[in-house]
Amino acid sequence: MSAMWQGCLAGTDYFELRSSGGYDYGVWVTTPPGYDSATAPAPAVYVLDGNWAVGMTAPLIVTQLDPMQQLQPYLQVSVGYAGEEAQHWARLRNRDLVPPGEPIAQELVDAVEKGLQAGAMTREAADAYLAELRDTHADAFLSFLTTELHPRIERDYGTATSGHGLYGYSYGGLFSLYTWLSGCTLFDSVGAGSPGVVGADSQVFAQLEEMGDSERTARLHVTFNARELLGDLAVYQSVTKNTATLLHRLTSRGGAVTSAILDETHVTGLQASFLSYLRTCRAR
Repeated sequence: MSAMWQGCLAGTDYFELRSSGGYDYGVWVTTPPGYDSATAPAPAVYVLDGNWAVGMTAPLIVTQLDPMQQLQPYLQVSVGYAGEEAQHWARLRNRDLVPPGEPIAQELVDAVEKGLQAGAMTREAADAYLAELRDTHADAFLSFLTTELHPRIERDYGTATSGHGLYGYSYGGLFSLYTWLSGCTLFDSVGAGSPGVVGADSQVFAQLEEMGDSERTARLHVTFNARELLGDLAVYQSVTKNTATLLHRLTSRGGAVTSAILDETHVTGLQASFLSYLRTCRAR
């Protein structure tokens, strides 16, 4: 990594990896201060939406030295998009982070149209954003994380054999829920920030039904934001209402599910949500 970026993202390496499906991903690996894999291998925490999230989450690796909140050691693996595609991360994430067959809620379509009318995007960009939601492959992306990326991280950074985590926000949070509900065994803890459960007919509710009485061993921590619920954007109101409904159903079953309400908006909530996950799921 260049000297300029190293000053901002200390201890961070960057590489690119093409998936078996032919997609190119950018990967930032941030190791904790003084990391020595030979004597004290650490588990990995995978953070989604790396193009956006790495700058706000990777510097928090120094919290492992904070004497006032003892956290379990971890190295952070931020996953985003590479090359020319990196500029289109906001729509490409729809393909990778949304469960197969996820309905496109009208509230989301209305929000995209509102953004178009406000000049926040062009008609071409709006159409491309929605097009990605019509053919979604969270299953393929999960397979990439677990069977292609993780073995490389394990090999190159000498990670621990257990204790790995996953954190996602917005559609990344929806992916986190999808991963947890699917019973993926790689992650011991999963953080889902303001998960994009826009519709009451989301696939995550079908997954919950399919679980039946079975249990999930991984710990799940869910956050959402008070300003989403109390604001005047229908898409964010739906996200919080549907997330609350899912949480009620999960907590009524028992198990290791925790949650927190943060005083943030959907845009400002990422870092606070990630910290909430660290403090809740990775405390010593």
